[in-house]
Amino acid sequence: MNKTLYLIRHATAEDGGNSPMFRDFDRNLTSSGIIESARMGKFLAATGVKFDLILSSASERTKATAKIFAEQLDYDADSILINDNIYGGGPRSYLSAVNQLDEAVNVVAIFGHNPDVTFFSEYLTRADVGGSMDNSGVMILSFENIKWAEVSSKMALFLGYYSPQNISQS
Repeated sequence: MNKTLYLIRHATAEDGGNSPMFRDFDRNLTSSGIIESARMGKFLAATGVKFDLILSSASERTKATAKIFAEQLDYDADSILINDNIYGGGPRSYLSAVNQLDEAVNVVAIFGHNPDVTFFSEYLTRADVGGSMDNSGVMILSFENIKWAEVSSKMALFLGYYSPQNISQS
């Protein structure tokens, strides 16, 4: 059975500034980030994709992005799984999350952060996303005839990269 992985960077978040009272983990989406998420979720919905699972970093901006995408895709937002290791865990935390997926899951979206989500997508493929995924950017990868536990370097087929900047305004 083929597996499809959607790697999605969180939408635009508020600037944390230099305040020691403002934790990066707690940053919320800006109004433009909310719009980006809705546009990209609507774009994916128009492709007919149905996620078996949505997995998100525990940060506020990433959970909010995942929830907005879920709403556009008729996915139960209460079913989004939170992975505490993705935030700040590096590309290995993404690989660990993928390798632990249940085999009944065929189409999964993981919402995460740069630079890790970009590095991880490049680790899985030979694709270059041009330095860094855009906010709300979506990298689509496919794995043929392997189990999630077997996913490793250069095993993915690159199916596409989409961002709010490169999809039509319709």
